[in-house]
Amino acid sequence: MSEFRDFREISRKFQDKLKKIKVFLADVDGILTDGRIFWAGPEVGFNRAFHALDGYGMKMLQRAGLKVGIISGGDSKSVKVRSDYLKLDYVFIGNEDKREALLTVMKDGFKPEEVCFMGDEFFDLPVLKKAGFSATVPKASPEIREAVDYVTQREGGDACVREVIDILRFAQGIVPDILEFEE
Repeated sequence: MSEFRDFREISRKFQDKLKKIKVFLADVDGILTDGRIFWAGPEVGFNRAFHALDGYGMKMLQRAGLKVGIISGGDSKSVKVRSDYLKLDYVFIGNEDKREALLTVMKDGFKPEEVCFMGDEFFDLPVLKKAGFSATVPKASPEIREAVDYVTQREGGDACVREVIDILRFAQGIVPDILEFEE
């Protein structure tokens, strides 16, 4: 129960910023995963482990009308399969210059203050600084932790994305549709 109260308290602290968010974007390695990459052989390539809570949180945001996506400097089959499975609105992979991804989102009519971005590495910094709300994980470099609005309690790959999504949904009053039950 205390975690629930913490998220509500944090969402109130950042409510002005969070209420504007219409797009949720996350880096992959170190955010949606713990940063470890496994070689699974020539047919599969590099593989990663994703947390189900993050995926479900992303789907909640989509059902609430927000756009959701990933921005990854890497390009691998496991990331493509995961993003296809989640039916993400934005999938930017294979380019470490993440500013281009943000510019594409802006061309779709969104303002930087309407974007929430989670990243943990130096090439995430330009988007983290420009986004309306930014977050990172405890293992990120000091410069990254100092530049963001929020540092998660959870590590990358351990539902840190869901932590930020829960804070965002409390601020916006998003209730998971499964909680609504009519006879």
